[in-house]
Amino acid sequence: MNSRNVRAWTRYAIAAALVIVVLSPALWLVLMSLRPNTDIMATTLAFRPTLHNYAEAWTGEFPASFGHSLSASLASTVVSLLVGVPAAYVLARWRFRGQHQVAMWILVTRMAPPIAFTIPFFLAYTWLGLMDTVAGLALIYVTFNLALVVWTMKGFFDAVPRSLEEAAWIDGASLWGAFARVALPLAAPGLAATGILCFILSWNDFFFALILTRTEAMTAPVAIVNFMQYAGFEWGKIAAGGVSVMLPVLLFTVLVRRYLVSGLTAGGVKE
Repeated sequence: MNSRNVRAWTRYAIAAALVIVVLSPALWLVLMSLRPNTDIMATTLAFRPTLHNYAEAWTGEFPASFGHSLSASLASTVVSLLVGVPAAYVLARWRFRGQHQVAMWILVTRMAPPIAFTIPFFLAYTWLGLMDTVAGLALIYVTFNLALVVWTMKGFFDAVPRSLEEAAWIDGASLWGAFARVALPLAAPGLAATGILCFILSWNDFFFALILTRTEAMTAPVAIVNFMQYAGFEWGKIAAGGVSVMLPVLLFTVLVRRYLVSGLTAGGVKE
């Protein structure tokens, strides 16, 4: 075996080891969710799989909480894209006084830790009657996802040649017609990547869901924590709930993986 093959096999071995290290917590969670409660903490890989933990987890409040998470995450992602994408296009194409300051102030909203906004949001939601509502959760996710959408999509619109839109204007397209028919399709990979990131950030939220919900709008991450009781931790339900929460994001990412990869890598190489 020559030195080139040795280097290649070494890279493969290192890559395989990294994949195992990264995926081992998720794989361990899946195995744990399939174990009987009698040996839930056993380290042996030999056991008889069972779906009992899933049957137990998907009773009570967890199915409704799963639906609340799905509704809030989808609604916040759609609204964030509807508002943030045109705003990003405006910042990328129009020149006006204070443009850079506006972009910076949009980014500032993501700089403070979420706990800094807890009391203002709690008081405002109590006064507005948005406590323990799915709409309230979606609204607060929109406020944090907008900065991500604007800044991410602005970079993609900057990469779209302005001459293509000018050609569309000459052919009779309006300003927003060129945006919808030229700029937006060319930025589709970035749109997909941004949408996935917004969905994941909303879906995985635990902090605001814990503070701003009680029972009517409880999300799946909060419902999983409720499996930890004073009498003991229901590890089988916790593992089954954790796997259930992972699946929607995993399936969504697999379905649009082509756009996600191209969107995340766009602009990495300058021609």
